[in-house]
Amino acid sequence: MRNVTLILDDGSRFSGKSFGYEKPVAGEVVFNTAMIGYPESLTDPSYAGQLMTLTYPLVGNYGVPPFTIRPNGLAAFMESECIHAEAIIVSDYSEEYSHWNAKESLADWLKREQVPGITGIDTRELTKVLREHGVMMGKIVFDDDPDNQPEARYEGINYVDKVSCKEVIRYNEGADKKKVVLVDCGVKTNIIRCLLKRGVEVIRVPWNYDFTGMEYDGLFISNGPGDPDTCDEAVQNIRKAMALSDKPIFGICMGNQLLSKAGGATIYKLKYGHRSHNQPVRMVGTERCFITSPVSYTHLRAHEIKKVLLLGSGALKIGEAGEFDYSGSQALKALKEEGIETILINPNIATVQTSEGVADRIYFLPVTPYFVEKVIEKERPDGVLLSFGGQTALNCGVALYKAGVFEKYSTRVLGTPVQAIMDTEDRELFVKKLDEIDVKTIKSEAVETIEDARRAAKELGYPVIIRAAYALGGLGSGFCDNEEELNVLAEKAFSFSPQVLVEKSLKGWKEVEYEVVRDRYDNCITVCNMENFDPLGIHTGESIVIAPSQTLTNAEYHKLRELAIRIIRHIGIVGECNVQYAFDPESEDYRVIEVNARLSRSSALASKATGYPLAFVAAKLGLGYGLFDLKNSVTKTTSAFFEPALDYVVCKIPRWDLGKFHGVDRELGSSMKSVGEVMAIGRTFEEAIQKGLRMIGQGMHGFVENKELVIADVDKALREPTDKRIFVISKAMRAGYTVDQIHELTKIDKWFLQKLQNIMNTSKELHEWGNNHKQMADMPVDLLRKAKVQGFTDFQIARAIGFDGDMEVGSLYVRTHRKQAGILPVVKQIDTLAAEYPAQTNYLYLTYSGVANDVKYLGDHKSIVVLGSGAYRIGSSVEFDWCGVQALQTIRKEGYRSVMINYNPETVSTDYDMCDRLYFDELTFERVMDILELENPHGVIVSTGGQIPNNLALRLDGQGVNILGTSAKSIDNAEDRDKFSAMLDRIGVDQPEWSALTSMEDINAFIDKVGFPVLVRPSYVLSGAAMNVCSNQEELERFLKLAANVSKKHPVVVSQFIEHAKEVEMDAVAQNGEIVAYAISEHIEYAGVHSGDATIQFPPQKLYVETVRRIKRISRQIAKELNISGPFNIQYLAKDNDIKVIECNLRASRSFPFVSKVLKINFIELATKVMLGLPVEKPNKNLFELDYVGIKASQFSFNRLQKADPVLGVDMASTGEVGCIGSDTSCAVLKAMLSVGYRIPEKGVLLSTGNAKQKADTLNAARMLQKKGYKLYATGGSSKFLTENGVENTRVYWPSEEGQPQALDMLHKKEIDMVVNIPKNLTAGELDNGYKIRRAAIDLNIPLITNARLASAFINAFCTMTIDDIAIKSWEEYK
Repeated sequence: MRNVTLILDDGSRFSGKSFGYEKPVAGEVVFNTAMIGYPESLTDPSYAGQLMTLTYPLVGNYGVPPFTIRPNGLAAFMESECIHAEAIIVSDYSEEYSHWNAKESLADWLKREQVPGITGIDTRELTKVLREHGVMMGKIVFDDDPDNQPEARYEGINYVDKVSCKEVIRYNEGADKKKVVLVDCGVKTNIIRCLLKRGVEVIRVPWNYDFTGMEYDGLFISNGPGDPDTCDEAVQNIRKAMALSDKPIFGICMGNQLLSKAGGATIYKLKYGHRSHNQPVRMVGTERCFITSPVSYTHLRAHEIKKVLLLGSGALKIGEAGEFDYSGSQALKALKEEGIETILINPNIATVQTSEGVADRIYFLPVTPYFVEKVIEKERPDGVLLSFGGQTALNCGVALYKAGVFEKYSTRVLGTPVQAIMDTEDRELFVKKLDEIDVKTIKSEAVETIEDARRAAKELGYPVIIRAAYALGGLGSGFCDNEEELNVLAEKAFSFSPQVLVEKSLKGWKEVEYEVVRDRYDNCITVCNMENFDPLGIHTGESIVIAPSQTLTNAEYHKLRELAIRIIRHIGIVGECNVQYAFDPESEDYRVIEVNARLSRSSALASKATGYPLAFVAAKLGLGYGLFDLKNSVTKTTSAFFEPALDYVVCKIPRWDLGKFHGVDRELGSSMKSVGEVMAIGRTFEEAIQKGLRMIGQGMHGFVENKELVIADVDKALREPTDKRIFVISKAMRAGYTVDQIHELTKIDKWFLQKLQNIMNTSKELHEWGNNHKQMADMPVDLLRKAKVQGFTDFQIARAIGFDGDMEVGSLYVRTHRKQAGILPVVKQIDTLAAEYPAQTNYLYLTYSGVANDVKYLGDHKSIVVLGSGAYRIGSSVEFDWCGVQALQTIRKEGYRSVMINYNPETVSTDYDMCDRLYFDELTFERVMDILELENPHGVIVSTGGQIPNNLALRLDGQGVNILGTSAKSIDNAEDRDKFSAMLDRIGVDQPEWSALTSMEDINAFIDKVGFPVLVRPSYVLSGAAMNVCSNQEELERFLKLAANVSKKHPVVVSQFIEHAKEVEMDAVAQNGEIVAYAISEHIEYAGVHSGDATIQFPPQKLYVETVRRIKRISRQIAKELNISGPFNIQYLAKDNDIKVIECNLRASRSFPFVSKVLKINFIELATKVMLGLPVEKPNKNLFELDYVGIKASQFSFNRLQKADPVLGVDMASTGEVGCIGSDTSCAVLKAMLSVGYRIPEKGVLLSTGNAKQKADTLNAARMLQKKGYKLYATGGSSKFLTENGVENTRVYWPSEEGQPQALDMLHKKEIDMVVNIPKNLTAGELDNGYKIRRAAIDLNIPLITNARLASAFINAFCTMTIDDIAIKSWEEYK
């Protein structure tokens, strides 16, 4: 490719590379930001004489279709017979293309038509120059031939004459048809096609033809290029026609200007030339926009609604995570703006939406019909919003609607009507509804028995997919290749839903999604379309998703867009919904998979991907506004009616934590298993995907330069997708597999694979260079720049060129050289409209494809940067988002500029108005340093985002970054086990005996001293990564293999494990080593259950006063010794007043939001003030004076994780939590357990209660159950123990025993409503026997408890009080 320069009339210069025909050209430079196809744009006669800039990030992706003429005489895929634009200017041209209908590449077509193309231009900066100065002349000059400059002239040339037809052409002739005369000023084929669709005869005449003597029923004057003043003959003819008859006349674009001139008006040229986004034209009176169809509506305006109830989604779980905290917070913000009183029901105490000041009243209660009705009865809201709390809120709303509750209390459902929700959720109704408008759905049958499922599958033909209706994230769904697989899956699906769907499988088709918005005037827009990287067969929540879609042609894009709008109108959705399609990669055939009549995971992604706040807009539309009434709150200048245009690529990648689960099935399918997701933004696909692969935090550096994966059978790993498949593709490419081979095995579109191959090729180039050179200074600048544009980090480059030594040093070495070579990232805005309109947005990302920053930096040290928490994962979830948001709000309040760096689309911290600047980008050392060098802030906060920012503290400190609060050295002293332990010994604080060991002999010697059980773990961990309690030698050896892989620099730590000890936590804030505020909470379970999984009560109810006093004393000593300024958390073991410190984190912990909200003291606000160096007063509130109890219970998602053993240990397994408040422990426990999905059993309970100590612990609970009239079933030892202690029970048999009744059969027959199964220990044999029972309980949706103390607490709660005894009190009422 030759180097070229685009030179504008004002002297601006843009450098790029040539593709296409090589000749210098000149013309008027224009831009187009709308989502359109390049074959259509280039052949649009309106672009004659112009250098056309396309800003969207997918040019060349689907090649160029063959030039074919349809039977009606029109070009099939083009707007005319040839290219009219003088040249095409793009940011990233894709030489690779992939489409069944492609005949050649865009470059080959341009060469044939002798039209130049230039790529590598910062089109965003070019658009901004044109936007500010107006359209101007420009020329493309080759750098190696600078004197060859064409003359630039556009004004005064009659381009219409060049492009208009030369003789009269008739289409669709017929004596009985209406006739339309079309004056061709440069008409697009599409206009003729639209007229023919309406059944008229079209008579196309040259621009200067006198048509006034013709017979016609209507006159149409077309679009065209150039200056209307050069077309006087056309104006004369139109004027004559207006005088001779009153036949309707319609003009579009150029035609409209000619019509105006004929009517005597003066016309002016807009300074922009072509404008991509059409301003909607409103009809006065009906408020309907001209481009929509008529509809009837009831009038409703916000002022009629005074109080609204919003249903939250409860605890975070797989398939329903932080995105609903984001959408609910947005909706509450929208209602508040209208002055409406808001009530929220959400037991998830860790969320931002349950914070002070978001809703007027908050109820920490289960989102179930019973409790929601109680709140409606008490609060009497005018309206209720159901679509902002995921499937939980939707199902609850549908149940209340069917029970007539909304009608009873005169509460209106705002937004989408409940009937429309039912039409989309009930499969049969859905298919029927779409049949009415001729929209294709996948062949399926809804069944209510297993026999019917078998019959349906036979009729449809295997393979089929089974799914439960009204379920979230594909719960209870999967693929079946035969009847045997169907039986297993159908039983599971029926346990989640009364209706099960059997549908034909279209595995291997593409999956495409559209987010669509509709107001009650029937105005619709599509906000974002997305395409799955993986083909159909993997749940969309498990797939890598790319926006905008990269492999659809313009025609396909618009076909699916039109269908989505047709569907949303027909169903009657008001607000937002998403439509999912299966799309045949070999034709234009499609099927609608489903429509979600609520905000979904993808809505949060679409909002963050486009900058268009979907939930906010949907809430306003639910109040009765029209799209045209609302401003786009990101640009603040344009209306919400504008469809966003993207000039970048967005890539969403799921985050899995399958390694935390014993025995889990790693294969991905139609049921979701991921616990979080990340979103990466880049100007090229390569940049976005490499960023994303780093963000998921699985220890990978991108697509290449990772630790080698060990895979026995690469073909099998490609064919059967797991959470590691993309890295298997990398391994295969490295091993020489071709794109075609990988496509055959994975069915991933070849275009995506070709792009990944580009990354691999660059990696090979770097390796090659590294093998032959030693000096970084010799590296060609072009190679270095190419690597950075493709998303390589300095670390990857250092590794690829074979840097010897510490890779952290290597990264800095590459960084220094790169900066000297002038290769720096630029900051770009996401403004929803690709720079077409000025925007005051603070939503930013960094990229190497560009020449200028979109932001002016003041460098006044007035900003504070907060590092976010990254992808939600087990152990780091919404609670750290709450901490980040509280920090941002405090920073703003104190007069600083708040800056957030985070990349999780599900969060509130990445909302456009949460801070003064949001960098949606990586939390790697390299990227954080890039941002800090631009921002030049007063300081950085690393203590509110969990472990990711904490791990950066030392390296940032090493670069002279001002870390606010506790010093990086202190953080390291607490994180490094050796240093921390030595400090505890020095200040005389007790700890469990431990040793940091590097060999098996040392470990065995240590165990001989302390005895089993022992706890094994590496240094620097979050949520017990590779941490385990080992009870015997065999377990120990198996586990050490895992622990050793985790952290290379740090040895394995083995410590004595104390059984039957209480775990107590201290969450606190200190200033200069002195504690300012603290909260002590106790775990209900004994130590051995990870603190993130434990049920926590606060204030503590059963601690000795002496224990509390000692804990306070030790905490004061540690705070002083580490000179803590900011938040910290210490975990203690307490047994008979003997107290030991387990660990200390010098950052906010998971329980900060819980204790802050129960105590009503915002710990993070205090901590942030401390870190800003402001004076703070100690709160005058004492946790022991509280008149109520808070219980934090954990939410598990084992029902999603096929085959995983649902047993708890020191490795964390919960995906979320709730926090409920009650007047006593029982009340709070009951609320909390119901909130995480437990049900109070109705008839039978199965007990198998572990070792002698655990059996004794649960005896009281068993007596209570018996007294309450429950039928008790127990396995061998437990049955004998209960009988000996006078508790009546029926013995049942383990799967490994002979005898009747079999426990498993009873579970399948639904004779048991709750299972208490407590493993004696975590040895393989013990786990195996109980595993079948535990797994069956999970798969059949029967409540399961595996901890004796938690079982006792829950049983005690529902035996001593009923659900009706629970007080319906809001958070504000607990004083």
